[in-house]
Amino acid sequence: MKYMNDPMGIENKSFEIIASELKELGDYQFTPEEFRIVQRVIHTTADFKYADLIRFTGPAIENGLAAIKKGCKIYTDTNMIRAGVNKRKLAEFGCELVNIVGDPDVREEAKRRGVTRSTVAMEKACDEDIRIFAIGNAPTALFTLMELMQKKDFKPDLIIGVPVGFVGAAESKLELLETGATSISIQGRKGGSTVTVAILNALFYLLNNER
Repeated sequence: MKYMNDPMGIENKSFEIIASELKELGDYQFTPEEFRIVQRVIHTTADFKYADLIRFTGPAIENGLAAIKKGCKIYTDTNMIRAGVNKRKLAEFGCELVNIVGDPDVREEAKRRGVTRSTVAMEKACDEDIRIFAIGNAPTALFTLMELMQKKDFKPDLIIGVPVGFVGAAESKLELLETGATSISIQGRKGGSTVTVAILNALFYLLNNER
């Protein structure tokens, strides 16, 4: 039985196939940097629909790369995102992933108020010096972030808004798009932690022109 068994060879061949099939599917007007992110999202999901659903608003990539270079804190709404982001790159740039959804005080406050832990965690996170917010699971986290941006008059360098699901996911991402905030979003119901990881890792790789 013959098959490819070289990790980088498999990835490179996958990217070649993605580039070729995207060209056949339509005339997408992505910048080279945007294309790298789209390519990695499709590589992660094997779903070409993401090329139609992804939106880059404002200087999203520029701001994200600048924040990473400064060794920023990155808020993630799931531990799955924390597990998937390239640890070597995090250490190289001195970045820190922050996830507090499981903190005891967050759990207790959410139960007391009858709201999601993601809501309480976001309220807590916005009091810290976090420059990138990466939301892949909870629409309530994204809604809360946008509410706090209005109340506290602050602007993250980048919001990766790609929560997945049937209740509030599409609506939260449409609202994010309408705010004009600097963001990378996936419109509609699709998204998730793996897509968030793909976008974050693509940003890290862009800094070194890797992969």
